[in-house]
Amino acid sequence: MSFEINLGLAGDRPGTLDLVELLATRLLVQGNSGSGKSHLLRRLLEQSAGLVQQAVIDPEGDYVSLAERYGHIVIEATGDDAELTQIAARVRAHRVSVVLSLEALDAEAQMRAAAAFLGGLFEADREQWYPMLVVVDEAQIFAPAAAGEVSDEARRLSLGAMTNLMCRGRKRGLAGIIATQRLAKLAKNVAAEASNFLMGRTFLDIDMARAADLLGLERRNAETFRDLPRGHFVALGPALSKRPLTIAIGPTTTGSRSVPHGLEPLPETTTDTRSLIMTAVPGVARLPAAPRPKPRPASQDLLVQLANYRPPVPDDLPAEEPFDLFERETALAEVFESVLADADAGLSTPATLYQDFTIRCRIRRLSGEAMGLSEFKRRLAVARAGVGGATVSNSPTWESAQAVARSLPDDLAGLYLLIVRAAMEGAPCPSHAALAEAYGTSSEGRARRMLTYLEERGVIVIRRDLRGAPIIAVPELSIETAPGQPEVAMAPAKRRSRGA
Repeated sequence: MSFEINLGLAGDRPGTLDLVELLATRLLVQGNSGSGKSHLLRRLLEQSAGLVQQAVIDPEGDYVSLAERYGHIVIEATGDDAELTQIAARVRAHRVSVVLSLEALDAEAQMRAAAAFLGGLFEADREQWYPMLVVVDEAQIFAPAAAGEVSDEARRLSLGAMTNLMCRGRKRGLAGIIATQRLAKLAKNVAAEASNFLMGRTFLDIDMARAADLLGLERRNAETFRDLPRGHFVALGPALSKRPLTIAIGPTTTGSRSVPHGLEPLPETTTDTRSLIMTAVPGVARLPAAPRPKPRPASQDLLVQLANYRPPVPDDLPAEEPFDLFERETALAEVFESVLADADAGLSTPATLYQDFTIRCRIRRLSGEAMGLSEFKRRLAVARAGVGGATVSNSPTWESAQAVARSLPDDLAGLYLLIVRAAMEGAPCPSHAALAEAYGTSSEGRARRMLTYLEERGVIVIRRDLRGAPIIAVPELSIETAPGQPEVAMAPAKRRSRGA
């Protein structure tokens, strides 16, 4: 047995929908804003009113006008989710059609309210499993494909309720009709449960391709969705048509409360319009100004604030004994070494290690700013380069090298000192792998770029011997490394003539 309702015209014949088949197979409506999607839902609700019980999840309050002509009960959601669950149970028990208006709630509260109401419909007693159309407008709000600004709990509750409606609702008499502006924003496990489709005007390629896949059309035919007029939908499914069929949706007897889209002439004014908008109206309370958001501090400022923060000290605690300067420096050095001794220190960023360093300083009760981020990064670079305990550290040449290193960026100081130490000891030119490890990375390409930067600054010069082995000279100190391995490709040096 079937019962057909008239949606509009499909060419020169009526475009019908089998209501009995719809109750068993569910419906998905898709169309960009302005395509006539809400008009289609209103036409479907009007044509089936009185034939089957209806429940509308209305996020904008557009369908409350159904109450005046067709007797729907309007439920204004106030945020009491437990009450909505009980109301939904009574709706199923008394078989009344309702419109759940969510326009007074924010996005997260709308998701919670819809989940509570759908849960009440779904959990009704078995003897109350009567047929019901459950229409959810703007379904991407309640079954989003990705996490948004709402909490994970609200998203989980709403998505679970929508999944129950589309996947398990048929056995409980619930026929889900979901409408969305964009298929890409709708959870796939919710959209995939629909067997009937009405696809309206769509402009984005990703949505057109997905609509074509759902309708079984070839990708080259997806462009037809872009050319659909307002109020025209391509229908497919057991309750609509076995082949894709374009239906022009017919008129409705009720209207939406939304703003009309036609042009409205501007009013003629004879008074001073400036005084009308700039002068306060007596007796009208002034709205408080919205607080301006504070600018977000930079990441380095946050690290400094974390390092300087000290929890309040109770008055009854004894005062800490001040550290001797030598003892303090010794303690800082010990904390610094303990940070580097961690097994994961070589793979961590300077910011992460600095946060660990400040926490360890608090544990040692080192009051005051332990060490600035800039100084920490410089010490870290030197330590990673392996020059902290070099035997050449007492040489005047080494002191000059440290003066040059202070003029370089913090993360390059250790790299430069590693090259200087190799040159002072007459060691071979360090390989790219050794330089990359000293810089705190595994990328040899980055090591080459750092060498190029140091050469452009004039602090080193890279050349090759007759075998092609790289040699790094330090002009400021008049020293150079021994030749390295010829197969190591250093940064390209300018070709020089023998007479140069």
